[in-house]
Amino acid sequence: CHMTAMMRSSGINAEYGVPIMFAAKPLIEAYGKSQDTAEYEALSYDSDDDEMVQRERHEAQARLDMWVHQAIHTIEFCLGVISNTASYLRLWALSLAHSELSTVLWDMTLYYGFSSLDWDKGGFVLLFLVWAFWAVLTVTILLCMEGLSAFLHALRLHWVEFQNKFYGGDGFKFLPFSFSLILENEENLEEISNI
Repeated sequence: CHMTAMMRSSGINAEYGVPIMFAAKPLIEAYGKSQDTAEYEALSYDSDDDEMVQRERHEAQARLDMWVHQAIHTIEFCLGVISNTASYLRLWALSLAHSELSTVLWDMTLYYGFSSLDWDKGGFVLLFLVWAFWAVLTVTILLCMEGLSAFLHALRLHWVEFQNKFYGGDGFKFLPFSFSLILENEENLEEISNI
């Protein structure tokens, strides 16, 4: 019941939110420009018709550019939401698999070893062997899955969160430290100063 209501409200938010996100900025800016244009036309009533036609064409192109720009941003946002959701679902699936494998390993090894022990006939040896089997499986399967989960989470943070929001790629080319480059630069400076 609660999940259905939450899914329905998410659908309604997306259904009404995306068009608002798409149209709000261009409409608000168009309204502001229309106010500015009315004031400008009142002040410049003596300008020739050719200049007005050019100005109107330029404004129409600017409005079209604004709509296209806003459409691109809206599509990018929607794709980002889907991408982030898929990324978190991947981590959720790993944690679910970890939980199920823990249960399976417990039920098929230690639980079986504890329930079938006969302490009078040296059952502790069987228990030790079952525990060793359980420990090897736990380390090899579950800890490797935890490492994979941590790796995927770090990768998701770097590539999905960081790259989408902060990375611009407009910095300086990395040049590693090199004595040969320093010596070449000094030799070039000496040659220039000797000229």
